[in-house]
Amino acid sequence: MTLHLYDTETRALREFTPLVPGHASVYLCGATVQGEPHIGHVRSGVAFDVLRRWLLAHEYDVAFIRNVTDIDDKILNKARDAGRPWWEWAATYERSFTWAYDKLGVLPPSAEPRATGHITQMVELIERLIASGHAYAAEGDVYFDVVSFPDYGALSGHKLDDVHQGESAGAGKRDPRDFTLWKAAKPGEPSWPTPWGRGRPGWHLECSAMCEAYLGPDFDIHCGGLDLVFPHHENERAQSKAAGDGFSRYWLHNGWVTMGGEKMSKSLGNVLSVPNVLKNVRPQELRYYLGSAHYRSMLEYSDNALQTAAVTYRGIEGFVKRTVERAGEVPLGTWTNDFADALNDDLGVPKALAAVHATVKSGNSALESGDLGGAVEHASKVRAMLSILGVDPLDPHWATGGGDNDAVEGALGVLVDAQLQARAQAKIDKDWATADAIRDRLAKAGIDVTDTPNGPEWSVGATSSTDEAGQ
Repeated sequence: MTLHLYDTETRALREFTPLVPGHASVYLCGATVQGEPHIGHVRSGVAFDVLRRWLLAHEYDVAFIRNVTDIDDKILNKARDAGRPWWEWAATYERSFTWAYDKLGVLPPSAEPRATGHITQMVELIERLIASGHAYAAEGDVYFDVVSFPDYGALSGHKLDDVHQGESAGAGKRDPRDFTLWKAAKPGEPSWPTPWGRGRPGWHLECSAMCEAYLGPDFDIHCGGLDLVFPHHENERAQSKAAGDGFSRYWLHNGWVTMGGEKMSKSLGNVLSVPNVLKNVRPQELRYYLGSAHYRSMLEYSDNALQTAAVTYRGIEGFVKRTVERAGEVPLGTWTNDFADALNDDLGVPKALAAVHATVKSGNSALESGDLGGAVEHASKVRAMLSILGVDPLDPHWATGGGDNDAVEGALGVLVDAQLQARAQAKIDKDWATADAIRDRLAKAGIDVTDTPNGPEWSVGATSSTDEAGQ
């Protein structure tokens, strides 16, 4: 395996060489659990789940940490406005995020630490920074001295003179470019005791402490959304390196989901929550859509694009399931060389999907010609490739709550088979108008019927009403 990843810090494609051979340590900045997850939130989960699956497929022992930010200004403000305890608010939406990740088939992390569970590690990190001259306390707050760290800005490319943290200036802050490590307690807010008085952690401090606690002072890959490069990841990097840690060796950042060219966010009011989107497509179809673009590119959302991706996935799924129906079994095979080359080139999923579609095309030709052995061989390869992308149609996850419902699918099968039998009888009776009407009715309901030498075969496609809604 020769995997190359685009490193944000060096702005170059670099060969992945882990600190420990055969072991990969990965940290993904997880959710700030302030509200319902939207598809922009979970894109990073899907994108870096592909990275994890690719490493696992090559027998890496992967330590994958995805944190939960459960204490934050936004959480406190929203809980207060709703008249709810902050911890209840955070726990409620943490469950929502877990549900969304699970629904989309994202593998559970090796550990999912909460910020509030690591106050001791944060205090210890601050003490190291103060002792080394990189931080200072002022009236209960503690700040990182940005000027004391000459390498500040290396990750984001920011020049020191242009740095704006976006924080309100505290009374004791020496330089507006300094950022907060610890916030002095305010009335009505949660707080913890420290040598500098009661207070709560700053956002950037949380991830540095959790990275070190679970992955050590040096680890392989730090992942997150492009919007986190500055100030969050820049500040993480600065405080950890200033404290003496090597910190992350590779920085990976995924692009945003956009609407009208703008980043999807709650403040813009263009949020598409995962539960709402799943009213229109199945979880595996949403995952296919979110993962189909290159992880570093922007993904411009539209209903039509989502429905197109769903129909495309159903076509791949239909080939695999038809092969199972005809051959009885399709084992999990191995991916093609083109697929591997694409993923090894900075997780190039679009080119990897081209390899999937080429294999499906060959497999469909084999099915049409009656070459069941060839069809099974191709379907096995398709399963292997889709498994890395997290959307293998035969994965038990999609049949046990993640996607298809067995009872519903069984009932649908009975109804469609009855219609196909009626159509077959109409053909025998040379009642072509009735036969065509049945086929048209099925097509309108989203059932694609293909006449083969072995009889009609059907699959779920897109309804005409759905197509119109997406235009």
